[in-house]
Amino acid sequence: MGSHQIEGYFDCVVPPLEGVWWQDDTEGIDYSHKEDFRFISVIRLPDFVTKEDFNWAIEEATRKKKQDFSKVEFLTYDEGLCVQCMHIGPYDDEPETISLMHDFMTESGYELDITEKRLHHEIYLSDARKVAAERLKTVIRHPIKKIN
Repeated sequence: MGSHQIEGYFDCVVPPLEGVWWQDDTEGIDYSHKEDFRFISVIRLPDFVTKEDFNWAIEEATRKKKQDFSKVEFLTYDEGLCVQCMHIGPYDDEPETISLMHDFMTESGYELDITEKRLHHEIYLSDARKVAAERLKTVIRHPIKKIN
């Protein structure tokens, strides 16, 4: 951090990579058209990191690395009520796990609530570059709401 001191700082483990996914002009998610997926990759920041600290880090990285970090942004994502499941296996097999999640959701009195603001969310607990596809661990979350 150099001379920049972050109030409340403590050493912590970098959380896993996450992704929020959507498809334009599609209600929910259509897994048969993965070519239409759009996404944002995120890494959760510790609560002690403020927007000002984040902006300082972007400026510092831009200066030191001489690269363009203008697309990196400080994003707050309030996910709300979700159904989630640990998927173990290749990403291409996720629709089977999601089907089970949706069955559980419906049986519990909820319905899917994927919107422009509430998205398909994945947390990648495995590094796909180092783990065999059949052993990949991915937490999948879908936003839900109570059926009226």
